[in-house]
Amino acid sequence: MAVSHLDELIAALRCLPGVGPKSAQRMAYHLLQRDRAGALRLADSLQRAATNVQHCSRCNNFSELDVCEMCASGRREEGLLCVVEMPADLLMIEQTRCYQGMYYVLMGRLSPLDGVGAKELHLDRFVKRVQQHPCEVILATNFTVEGDATAHYLATLLQSLGVKVSRIARGLPVGGELEQVDSGTLAQAVLERRELTI
Repeated sequence: MAVSHLDELIAALRCLPGVGPKSAQRMAYHLLQRDRAGALRLADSLQRAATNVQHCSRCNNFSELDVCEMCASGRREEGLLCVVEMPADLLMIEQTRCYQGMYYVLMGRLSPLDGVGAKELHLDRFVKRVQQHPCEVILATNFTVEGDATAHYLATLLQSLGVKVSRIARGLPVGGELEQVDSGTLAQAVLERRELTI
C-alpha cells in the first residue's frame, strides 16, 4: 500500500528535534487545515535554504556566500578567534556587544556516545583555519560534560601547535543572589575568582 502525502508530511516533520509523532501530526493538520499559505511558504523557504545555504569557508557558520559577511568584514579583530558549538551560540555572544573578534562554529560537540568524534566535527578544517590565521583562541563551548570535553580536546590540540588558548569563565549570573545559585556554580565561581585591582 502506497504512503499518502499526509503520512509523508508527518514523517518529514518528525525530523525536527523534539517533535514526536503526535506533535508532527498536529503540525501537519494545522498547516493543511488552517494555514495552507503558510505551508507553501514553509516549503518554499526550506527548498531555497537547503539549496543555497552552505558553510562559510573560514568560520564554518551558515552562509550563502563562500566567505560570510562577518569574516569578510574589515572591522573584526583578526587576532581573536572564538570557538562556539552552534550558530545560536555565536548569536548570543554577538548580542553582548563585548566581542569584536572572529568566530569558528563547530556545528556540534564531541560526544562519543552519539558517535560524534573529531572527524565528524571536521576539526582538521579548524586546525587549518588556525594555522593559516594565527590568533588567540577563546573556547566558548557550553559547560556540559560534552562541552567541557570538547574544550579540553581543543585546548590540548591547540597547545601542541603553540597557540594561546583561553576558556570563557563560568560563575554567578549578573544580579544573582548567592542563596539562589546551585552549589556547582558557586563552587566554580570561588575556584575561578580573580584578584581585584583598585
